[in-house]
Amino acid sequence: MTDGGPAPSAQSLPGGLSGALAERLAPLAAGSTADFSVAILEPGSGTSGSHGDGSYATASVIKVGILAALLLGAQDEGRRLTAQERSYAGVMIEKSDNDAATALWGTIGGANGLEAALGRLGLTATHADDRGRWGLTRTTAADQLTLLRAVFLDGSPLSAHSQAYLRTLMGRVTAGQSWGIGSAADGTGAAPRLKNGWMPRDATGLWVINSIGEVTVNGRPCLVAVLSEGHADRESGVALVEEVARTAVSTTAACASR
Repeated sequence: MTDGGPAPSAQSLPGGLSGALAERLAPLAAGSTADFSVAILEPGSGTSGSHGDGSYATASVIKVGILAALLLGAQDEGRRLTAQERSYAGVMIEKSDNDAATALWGTIGGANGLEAALGRLGLTATHADDRGRWGLTRTTAADQLTLLRAVFLDGSPLSAHSQAYLRTLMGRVTAGQSWGIGSAADGTGAAPRLKNGWMPRDATGLWVINSIGEVTVNGRPCLVAVLSEGHADRESGVALVEEVARTAVSTTAACASR
């Protein structure tokens, strides 16, 4: 991790935590040709902030949104998920299975169903691809943090049962896909619950690398969304996303403790 010195307090910079994030993340932005954005919340203290406001292709992080839409639809119908839906949901989140995501994309009504459901959860800047390619849905880190609030915090349109189901699957992501924000956890609480996304863009060959979810630091949970694009390869993209996540989480923890 880059040694940027002590994390400034939220009170010591204009913009609170967002100002602190801007200072701490500046060396990473300057040292990379890729673009990134992060949004973060420590629910216990209410400390939140963000850096960057761009729109990014979701890749497979949209699978959390697809499952949230499926669960909302089932709630509206007063039913539990079918055995087939549960099977698709499990491999879609735990193993990032694309065929399962495509099947559930059809179940929720495609782009229109996704946008309607995410709108109910408070997302305002997430827009499905006009050709129905779910991985090319566009979103922002702020919107992904809003989605995480709906999954992890009280007062959500998702029922407690639906929230618990989503969180459970995000906690079972296969070991080979547990990179990203998970690198920011310090082992003092629950294991990270997350979903990652990665894909090369056909037009450029450059990679999209995203990671969203919950990690625990100093025994306190933190919701984090990191989105990025323009990486030369998957490995360098993962490394940058993990550095951004660690820097954002450590900065938030320092600000929240003051």
